[in-house]
Amino acid sequence: MLRLPILRQWAKQPLDRTALTLMTVLAVLIGLLLWGGDHTVPKVREFSWQDQQIGQADIAFTLTFNRPMDWDSVAENLSIDPLLPGKVSWSGRRLAYTLTEPIPYGELFRVRLSNAQERVFGTTVDPKTVQPFEGTFRSRDRAFAYVGVSGAEAGRLVLNNLTQDTKVILTPENLSVLHFQPYPQGNRILFSATDRNGVDGVDPRLYIVTTGANLEADSENESLGRITQVLDNRDYQLLKFDLSADGERIVIQRADRQLQGQSSLWQLVREGRPRPIETESGGDFLIAPDSQTLVMAQGQGLAIIPLAAETDAQPLDFLPQFGTVLSFRADGAAAAMVKFNPDFTRSLFLVTTQGTQTELLRTEGSILQAAFGSQGKILYGVFTRLLPGEEYREQPYLGAVDLETQTLHALLDLPGQPDLTFSLAADGTALLFDLAIPLAGQQQAPETLTTERGSAIASSQLWWLPLDESGLTAAQPQRLAAGLNPVWLP
Repeated sequence: MLRLPILRQWAKQPLDRTALTLMTVLAVLIGLLLWGGDHTVPKVREFSWQDQQIGQADIAFTLTFNRPMDWDSVAENLSIDPLLPGKVSWSGRRLAYTLTEPIPYGELFRVRLSNAQERVFGTTVDPKTVQPFEGTFRSRDRAFAYVGVSGAEAGRLVLNNLTQDTKVILTPENLSVLHFQPYPQGNRILFSATDRNGVDGVDPRLYIVTTGANLEADSENESLGRITQVLDNRDYQLLKFDLSADGERIVIQRADRQLQGQSSLWQLVREGRPRPIETESGGDFLIAPDSQTLVMAQGQGLAIIPLAAETDAQPLDFLPQFGTVLSFRADGAAAAMVKFNPDFTRSLFLVTTQGTQTELLRTEGSILQAAFGSQGKILYGVFTRLLPGEEYREQPYLGAVDLETQTLHALLDLPGQPDLTFSLAADGTALLFDLAIPLAGQQQAPETLTTERGSAIASSQLWWLPLDESGLTAAQPQRLAAGLNPVWLP
C-alpha cells in the first residue's frame, strides 16, 4: 500500500518514463527475436579488389562475410570469369583466393558467388543461402615504353598502350632520352636525357615523367607527360642509375667534374637530396628486390652493399667467383650471375640466398642479359654462340632456361650485332626486343641515337615475340614499330 504511491510518483518523472518505455520495447523485440529466430541473410560485406586495377604484385583477394560460412560450399560456388586459377583459404569470416598463375593483362574480370550456405551449429536450424554477389576488377593495361628513332618521336620517350590501342609521346622535343625505368605502379618513368638546346647537351640530367597509367595508384600524378627534374649535371656527370623495386630509392653513379677520372655512388631516397654511399668504386650494379641492398661489381667479384647504412657502407658479403649480376627473382631469393672462367668461357649461374650455386649454362659466346619469368621458374636471356670460321663472329639469340630441368631452349635467332634490348611482359605472355641498324661510314653527330651500350645507330625496329603457355616456346615474331630500348610497364 505504501509502495504504490511511490511508484506512481516515480513514473511521473519524464526521464523515468522514457527509460521505462525503452526497456519495455527492448524486451518485446528480444522476445520476438527469440521466438522467430535470426532472419539475417548471409552476404559478402567487402571485396578487396572491387573496381581496382590489378598487377603482378597483387596475388590474392579477400571476400569478407557478415556471418560464418560453410567454406566448402563457398569454394564450390565461387566463379571468376575469365578463369583465374588459384587456391582458397579462410580465417574467421574472411576467405582469401590466392592466384597460382600470373594474371593476364588487359582484361576485365567478374567474381560471382551464389548458392553458398552459411555455417550452422546444431541440427535444429536450416542453413541460409548467401545473397547473390558479383564484383568486378581489371588487370592493368598491356603497355610499354620505348625511345623513338624517327620523325617527331626521335629521341623522345613514347608510351604505347596496346589494350587501348593508343600511342603518346611523353617527353618534349628538346630532351633526348638515354635510359629509363618505370616505377612499380607504372604511373611514372624515371629517365636520363640530354638537352638538345642547352650548352651542356652531352651531359644528361635525371627526370621523372608521368604516364597517366594506373591513376588510382597515385592520385597526385593524374596528368600525362608532366616532367620533374630530379638531378642536375652542374657539379657531377651522371653515368648510370638504378631504381629500387619499391620505387623509394635511386642509386646513381656520378663523376666529379673537379676530380677527373673518379666516379662515386650516390643514392636518393624518395627523390630527396643525393647522399653519397661510402664504398669503393666499382662497375655495373643492381638494387636487390628488398630495396635495401646493392649488388655491384667491385674488384674481382661482386660486393653486396647495404643502402640503409648512415656511415661507411661496408659490404655484407663478397662473391669473388662472379663478375656480373644480370637479374633478380622477384622475391629476392635468387639471382642470375655470370662467371668468367679461366678457359675464356662464360657460365650462367643461379645463386640463391641459401648459398646454393647452380651452373645453368657454359658457353664460348656471350651472356648479355637475363630476366626471370613472373613465377621464377624460367630465366629468359640474350645469348650468343660463336660462328665457325677464322674471323670472330657471334650469333645472338633469345633463349629461355627451364630452371627445374636446367635446360636451355633457343627461342629465336637474331641477325646482326648482339647490341639489343629485350623486355619480358609482366604477365609472361610475350617478349619485346629491338633490332638496330648500326651507323657506319659516317661521323657521329651530337643528336645521333645510341643503344643502351652506347653504339651509334641509323635506325631500329621493335619486335613482339609471343610465348606459349609453357613459356619455353615462341611463335613467329611480329614487327611493331620503329623504336629503341622497349620496356613493358609493370
